Amino acid sequence: MKKILLVITAITVLISCNKAGENEYIVTGTIKGIADGKTVILEMQDETGALKAIDTVKVEKEKFTFKGNAKEPEMYLIQVETVEGKIPFILENGDIEMTINKDSVNVTKVTGTYNNEELNGYKDKGIAIQKKMMKFQKDNTAKMNQAQQMKDSVVMNSLRKEYSKFQDEFVKESDAYVASHPKAFISALIIEGMFNQMTPDIAKITKFYDGLDKSIKDNKHGKKIKKQLDEINKPVAAVNTVNVGSAAPDFSAPNPDGKVVSLKESLGKVTIIDFWASWCKPCRQENPNMVALYNQYHTKGLNIIGVSLDEDAAKWKDAIAKDKLTWAHVSNLKDFNDPIAVMYDIKMIPSTFVLDASGNVVAKDLRGDALKAKVAELLK
Repeated sequence: MKKILLVITAITVLISCNKAGENEYIVTGTIKGIADGKTVILEMQDETGALKAIDTVKVEKEKFTFKGNAKEPEMYLIQVETVEGKIPFILENGDIEMTINKDSVNVTKVTGTYNNEELNGYKDKGIAIQKKMMKFQKDNTAKMNQAQQMKDSVVMNSLRKEYSKFQDEFVKESDAYVASHPKAFISALIIEGMFNQMTPDIAKITKFYDGLDKSIKDNKHGKKIKKQLDEINKPVAAVNTVNVGSAAPDFSAPNPDGKVVSLKESLGKVTIIDFWASWCKPCRQENPNMVALYNQYHTKGLNIIGVSLDEDAAKWKDAIAKDKLTWAHVSNLKDFNDPIAVMYDIKMIPSTFVLDASGNVVAKDLRGDALKAKVAELLK
């Protein structure tokens, strides 16, 4: 009987060591030298890139704990009150532990789950390359300064060429990582970053995406990669480009309440057709400028009609409310396949068309001060 009790006790201890449930995360942080009651914030970036607080807890006996459930892995940040800097990590279900140095948060290592362990390994390789870059800079700064003073292009170009090898090394490490880690969440993040290069290697991106595990392809970031590839590879349809000087084609589509609204009935003395989407970061960053422009000139005759390339009605409506876009809005919720986007040959967003009182296009793709100046000119 005693043996049975010992076995049961041992099993209970083993089970209790795995604190998080099957679909639950528990993030436990230890930070020495922080007083009880200090606030710890769990943050993530929204569609616009702004940080959004998800949860808040207090430090107790130099520890803090976050609990919840994650639908899928995603990058999050930890901010501790009075501590400079934020700790990035991958929030996913499981037991996640971090030991934070309050004087140097960049040395924090997050452990306990597959994707955070992978992030550690990937970062370590990047840090190793960075150290070599810093040593090269230290060893060659005087030489570069002298070459610049002497206008010695041979030496300058030679040093730049040597330095660029470290960048090439980092690219090779990233490529090798993605190729060998199809189930790692950061593989999707690395592939996403490849689109930001001056001339993205679409063949390489496609190859890496095709090699990803289904679990990563089904993640939000995997879907974003697929969406970008589909848009790049989409056959170009024969369209009549809407140019400055031509009449803006009329269109009709449902507004957020389901009522059909047309361009014709939305015309003012000056009208802006604004192609955007809730998921488009540059669009969301431009929205405050559009709001200020509308508030200043609407009473003088400016109208705006927003054409969203969203597919999710809830996210579309939420973005309108959150960004305080009080003008007319329409969408067929068909992404870049929206009939209005096809009609206007929209290949990227944000895109704008400025119309005069007769509905003729007088300017395209203006933003910020340039758009404001054009509207002011037309409303004189």
